[in-house]
Amino acid sequence: MIPLSTKMRPSRIQDFVGQTHFMYEGSLFYNSIKNGTFDSAIFFGPPGTGKTTLARIIAGELDSSFVEINASTTGTKELKTILENAATRFYGLQRESTCLYVDEVHRWNKLQQDSLLKALEEGVIVFIGSTTENPYFSVNNAILSRVRNIYEFKRLSSGEILTILKRTLTDDEKGFGGLDIGYDENALGMLAEMSGGDCRVALDTLGFIVDNISEEKTIDKSIVGEAMQRQTTFYDREEDRYDLLSALQKSVRGSDPHAAVHYLARLLEGGADIVMIGRRLLVMASEDIGMAYPSAISIVTSCVRAAQMVGMPEARINLAQAVVLMASCPKSNAANEALNRAIDDVRNRKIDDVPDHLKDAHYEGAEKLGRGTGYKYPHDYGGYVTQQYLPDDLYREGKKYYEPTENGSEGSFKKYLEALERIDEENNKG
Repeated sequence: MIPLSTKMRPSRIQDFVGQTHFMYEGSLFYNSIKNGTFDSAIFFGPPGTGKTTLARIIAGELDSSFVEINASTTGTKELKTILENAATRFYGLQRESTCLYVDEVHRWNKLQQDSLLKALEEGVIVFIGSTTENPYFSVNNAILSRVRNIYEFKRLSSGEILTILKRTLTDDEKGFGGLDIGYDENALGMLAEMSGGDCRVALDTLGFIVDNISEEKTIDKSIVGEAMQRQTTFYDREEDRYDLLSALQKSVRGSDPHAAVHYLARLLEGGADIVMIGRRLLVMASEDIGMAYPSAISIVTSCVRAAQMVGMPEARINLAQAVVLMASCPKSNAANEALNRAIDDVRNRKIDDVPDHLKDAHYEGAEKLGRGTGYKYPHDYGGYVTQQYLPDDLYREGKKYYEPTENGSEGSFKKYLEALERIDEENNKG
């Protein structure tokens, strides 16, 4: 039986869904296909994001001979035959290049990859290689230098997958349009979210459901949960995900790694999207950890990016590291509170202009206007010099927005700033 994900592959470029960061009408990528000027490329990204589908669409649009192979099952001998046939077609009466698509190209060793070099240089083939691995680590530099671009495929959004699922249920030719399948809109949305950005998983799950659902039933959340073998109570109420995210953040803020990991587990088991969790973690790193442990934002960013790159189920390990780190380190919201106080002043009171000595002086006539005059360059004074930075009225008031805590690294910053204040006091007395 042909999987639904294979049957539903679009054959026209206008029917392709996803990868809108480079694939949209009018983009250079789109135009190169339509104009027949598409050159060799590498498609890099997670499974189920459209790499093979787009390669086949490109070959169809270019109206060239298309050869598709998988690097895990094609050896050097078979590749040699393919390249010889391509050369015959290129140098013979047909005078056309062969579009060669190599799936999982990272599985070839250096010798096998290098077999493509001559054909690439001479234009015998238009090469498209796809890989789930980072090509800068898994593909030879000689190959990389001979392809036009490396296109990174991203996981499809829930909305994009939902579009494909609905199209499948109404498609009379390749999908289930003739079966009049009843479905709950929220159930399809749940299937889209639980697929983790992998369209193949979503479609093949839908195919399994339609093939085995009783005639009198409609596709609802319980059926989707059964098909995915996942708990679906998380989706019974839309607000549940936000309650769990709130509980996660408050547990981190309260320095309880046990509770924080518990709520992370509930989010993951409920099928919460990695991107949704990652966004909240990045906010927490600055809002709740802040200057008490400034490295938190860098570490959490790395963990979130790693989670998006490896995908589920391994992504949970990266997210767990980020959560435990933040729950276990010192906390401070002083930077965030400083900004809130400043914004409140900007919105609710009249504030004097930027002091003249701080204004931009990099244009002709600035000196005549007094712009930048009298500015003291701190590095000329060993790194610090007493000088006014706030607008006049705020400076006269001795306005302070940032009030550092004693927590973690922020305690050191506080001592440093207090030392500078003492220098200012002494200089102002003098």
